[in-house]
Amino acid sequence: MANHIVLFEPLIPANTGNIARTAAATGSFLHLIRPLGFETDDKHLRRAGLDYWDAVKIQYHDSLADFMATVPDLTHLYLVSKFASRTYSDVDLADTSVDHYFMFGKGTTGLPEPFMRAHEELAVRIPMTEDVRALNLSNCAALVIYEALRQQEFAGLQRVHTYPHDKLK
Repeated sequence: MANHIVLFEPLIPANTGNIARTAAATGSFLHLIRPLGFETDDKHLRRAGLDYWDAVKIQYHDSLADFMATVPDLTHLYLVSKFASRTYSDVDLADTSVDHYFMFGKGTTGLPEPFMRAHEELAVRIPMTEDVRALNLSNCAALVIYEALRQQEFAGLQRVHTYPHDKLK
């Protein structure tokens, strides 16, 4: 199946562009839940994603409820929040026969508190010191998706790259 990166009402175009590039590089789906804090033709968004936009499998959702209606099994939805009690690396993500969804909140306020409280059992955290309010959103998405891929033995990803001049031999 697949891994999915879900952004709830993203605000910063460059972060979203970086996450789109990560999604393209990992074969993950990218879900954007509206409203967005930018237009999708924003030059910062496009620059961060560079020339990978054609490789991004992207889906837009008009609301959190609309997105939730598309998730076939909530046991494979992970809400990434600093308020969670378990860490993202403690979750078993090795099963490649199911879709795994990793939802990230707004950079300013995270996921809505009532939603988080209703789904506390789905929450995972990235450990950090108390000195920092939050990590950069695109870094968080990369950390979590690559942990899932590590557990999945990097299924579907190229393990070795060759130098371009090696292809000429």
